[in-house]
Order: sequence, then structure tokens, then C-alpha cells
Amino acid sequence: MFWNEIKKQFKIFDGIIIICLIILSFIPYVLFGYNALGEDIKTDETTAVISIDGKEVDRFKLSDSTKHKEVTYRPKGKQYNIVEMEGRRIRVKEDNSPDQIAVHTGWISKPGQTAICLPHRLIVEIIGVPDEEDDMIITY
Repeated sequence: MFWNEIKKQFKIFDGIIIICLIILSFIPYVLFGYNALGEDIKTDETTAVISIDGKEVDRFKLSDSTKHKEVTYRPKGKQYNIVEMEGRRIRVKEDNSPDQIAVHTGWISKPGQTAICLPHRLIVEIIGVPDEEDDMIITY
């Protein structure tokens, strides 16, 4: 009796529309899955980008084979920043800004991390593919 009632109300185009909507609902899953495949490619090196006043001035590849190196940047007049890199990490070792925020940031090594010296407009940023071991915050 229940099925007979449903058959009376159900039309053939209703079934076609339902099947099309079910198929369409999987399109985002397929697209995002396809995009995620490209992100799974992992490289052994990350890149440190150093910008002053919004313009990129240097770019360094950071890997396990990167030797210890110090570079001095003098954006304007008596201002200076000494950037130190070693292996997969980089930091602002010394600067003459009053707040020393970039110096206190310390070593950075993960993609997305930055060290910023606002008075000198210097930004040290790590870009690259994040490791799978990175800490993630998951909320529900």
C-alpha cells in the first residue's frame, strides 16, 4: 500500500532529476581531490624570501645541505638587519630597531612562518610545501 502511493506520486522525470543531483553532488569531491593530488608532491627544500619595503630583495633555498651564511641588509641610512641561515632554518640575528621583534622571533623553518622588522620594513618569509608532520589545529 505504501509503495503504491509512492508510485502514484513519483514521475519518471523526478527520478532523472534525483539521479542528476546525486551525480552533481560528487563533483566538488572529485575537483578538490584532483587539486589535492598536486599538493602531495613533497620537495626536500623550502625557500626563504626576504622583502624590504614590499619588494623582494633576496631568495634563498633552504635544505639540509645549506651552509651557514649571514647577509646584512641596509634599507635606509643607519638601519641594518643581519639575516642568518643554516640548514633548513633562517632568522634575523641582529638589527638596530627599537623593538627587536624580528630578532626575538628566532629561527623559522616551516612554510608560512615570518619574521618581520616593521621599522625597517623587512620581512623574512618561508614558502614551500608544508611537511605532513606540521602541527595542525582542527576544529569541529
